[in-house]
Amino acid sequence: MAGTARAGRRLIVLQSVRELRDTTNPYLVQLVQALKRSADVRLFSWPRAILGRWDVLHVHWPELLFVRESRLRTLVGAALCLALELRLRLGRGALVRTAHNVRPHEGRGRLVEFILARLDRATDVWVLLNDTTPIAAAAERVVIPHGHYADWYASRELPTPREGRLLFFGLIRAYKNVPALARSFTTVPDAAASLHIVGRPDPAALAEELRSIADGDERIQLTFGYADDDQLIREFGEASLVALPYRDLHNSGAMLLALSLGRPVLVPDNPATAAIAEEVGEAWVRRYQGELTGETLSEALAAGTPAGAPDLSRRSWLLLGEAHVAAYRRALAKRAHRPYSE
Repeated sequence: MAGTARAGRRLIVLQSVRELRDTTNPYLVQLVQALKRSADVRLFSWPRAILGRWDVLHVHWPELLFVRESRLRTLVGAALCLALELRLRLGRGALVRTAHNVRPHEGRGRLVEFILARLDRATDVWVLLNDTTPIAAAAERVVIPHGHYADWYASRELPTPREGRLLFFGLIRAYKNVPALARSFTTVPDAAASLHIVGRPDPAALAEELRSIADGDERIQLTFGYADDDQLIREFGEASLVALPYRDLHNSGAMLLALSLGRPVLVPDNPATAAIAEEVGEAWVRRYQGELTGETLSEALAAGTPAGAPDLSRRSWLLLGEAHVAAYRRALAKRAHRPYSE
């Protein structure tokens, strides 16, 4: 029962990821590994979530729990979420959520909004990845930064960066503004510069838009689909700059990945990116205002790779694992004092 976990007992933590595979986000894998030092970690299934024994459920992207391609399967998932909410209201566990995104990147239907609103109200503690994340004023929150990937790839040897090589890496979604990056690059005058765009377009129409731009500039190379670790190491290693021109960049695993591999990033200027620049070193986080232009790309590429390494000491997984366990205990304490009607 929530609130009964003694301070000295290892917590049982249910993570919202269903299994750890080669393609699982390394953020989640490293979090699970870090938690195992001081908690018993279990992976998600609906029978375990509703009927199993656990102290805290930690959810990352809640829509992934129930949103499916078919309407019927989404309805079933929504019903399961309501059953989970009932368990929480009865005091059988606490809910912790990590706010990876400030708001949804794509539109959602009324059913999805309804379920997410219910889960929002059931959340005991929010984990924020940085100080600038907006959250409801009454919500309990704790800031735990996004962990680095330096240990994850420590055994891999990086290729030497190629002068003038610009990289975009990751899932290609509309909000990431990748076509604008490609169009801006076509105006870069340096014939030796190159742009590699690597990732899976979603929706597929983005692939056609990017192909139409790349067809007019042989310096642009497109590689669509899932990239394994070998390709990731090659692409980041050969890049002299990683461009992430998101319309609303707040938390970015790709930015932490680039910095962990010792590659500077070019990002929009906002409070979140300014805070990261101050933390890791201004030379590693190059920021621009307004629309991305070829001139901005040229200037950022000309700056080269900084000496040394970015300061990622605050993002050690040993520290972050302990911080998460403290947040879980905080959530249990809060859940113990919640009335049933909430």
